[in-house]
Amino acid sequence: MDDGAIIALYFARDEAAIRETDQKYGRLCYCIADNILHSRPDSEECVNDTYLAVWDRIPPARPECFSAFLCRIARNLSLKRYRRNRAKRRDMATETSFSELEGVLADISPDALQRLEAKELAAAISRFLRGISREKRYIFLRRYWFFDPIDAIARRCSCGAGRIRVILFRLRRSLAKFLREEFV
Repeated sequence: MDDGAIIALYFARDEAAIRETDQKYGRLCYCIADNILHSRPDSEECVNDTYLAVWDRIPPARPECFSAFLCRIARNLSLKRYRRNRAKRRDMATETSFSELEGVLADISPDALQRLEAKELAAAISRFLRGISREKRYIFLRRYWFFDPIDAIARRCSCGAGRIRVILFRLRRSLAKFLREEFV
């Protein structure tokens, strides 16, 4: 079933919308949640919470890109659960992804960071990503949006993990330079 038909089911308040969403995007949502949480029960619960959130938001929302809408909700709910779980214990896989990007923001002065709103930062990162090659954008998003492990990205890209590490290192360095120029 295409996305427009699924959205129409949500507008009709037909519970088949959730079943169709699960059939088409359930694995993707689970993958996002599991890459962040590394816990099957927590990931499954986040996927279910994602469907509830979509049910609550459509209508009135009519997303142009349903998969992106769904992924954003799954990711945000997973990160929220991750932060709650993190208060109890630290998850090194996701912490590694966060710590890799912390260095990028460390190059921006504290005064500029305080003035900087999350939306401005997101818009700047989007501009940066639009300015790089499709392959590099894919690698960046798989690591820092989907939280894929480096080995998994390497398999997807049919290359070695070392190459992915080098690309990510250079991307972080380029992003830091880009952000310094934007906000300093």
